[in-house]
Amino acid sequence: MSLRTDLAVETARRLSLDRDLHGIDRRIDIDESAMTEISDITITTSAAAKAIGRPKGRYITLKALDATFENFCPCYETRVQLLAETIRELSGNAESILVAGLGNRSLTADALGPLCIDSIFATRHIKHLSHELDTSELTELSAIETGVLGQTGIESTEQIKAICNAVRPDLVIAVDSLACSELGHLGRTVQLCDTGISPGSGVENCRRELSRSTLGVTCIAIGVPMVVDLTTAAELIFGKQAPEGSEGMTVTPGAVDRLAANAAQFISDGINLAFQKTLTLAELRSLV
Repeated sequence: MSLRTDLAVETARRLSLDRDLHGIDRRIDIDESAMTEISDITITTSAAAKAIGRPKGRYITLKALDATFENFCPCYETRVQLLAETIRELSGNAESILVAGLGNRSLTADALGPLCIDSIFATRHIKHLSHELDTSELTELSAIETGVLGQTGIESTEQIKAICNAVRPDLVIAVDSLACSELGHLGRTVQLCDTGISPGSGVENCRRELSRSTLGVTCIAIGVPMVVDLTTAAELIFGKQAPEGSEGMTVTPGAVDRLAANAAQFISDGINLAFQKTLTLAELRSLV
């Protein structure tokens, strides 16, 4: 069976059932205070990268153990802090960050990136234009919603590359909806990786990748699965071949609008808190 998924944790788990995996370091922890499972996978060799179908690098997956990234969850702030720490860990010492929201705002299952941008606390203009305020404690952060090729006629990579040439960020964070194969990951798992992303790859509409090789700067990808491949899910659930005619079909939960909104808020809170270290989550939300 060909596994269609954007989640490295799913591919690694599937491959480990068939063979011993060399060149892949895996660790799974549980943060009980955040009610979150943390899966940390590092692909270290070219052979392992080929086997798993992903570039060499680090893939960290945070899975909410209490269903979704609901804002009213008792451990929400603790979980956001965990996400912020993970982002900082992958970001190194970046002092200027560009957040790119990928996807189509008009298609709910693909709207994660644009929705995330709505709640990003952009500070670049404040630091560059404010002459009366002390902005030394603010990290320079800018944000862009790219739209999709069918709307703009411009590849997301082309847009972001042009903006990188203009604003010269140390780091690009690309936020996009993902696809998964396991129903338990829909809307409740966030994947972070330091290898960049190929927009649309989960639904076989792969565009030019966003990575250090194409942008000239480090690119972190953050995403949450909002769709599941019907054929893959059916075969994993029932253990038999999916009905004829189901090839290429993807499905999404009925409550995908709520899942996308919650996940987007969670990611934007994590990004804001990761880089504006002197501000609390409540203060950051009041500024957006």
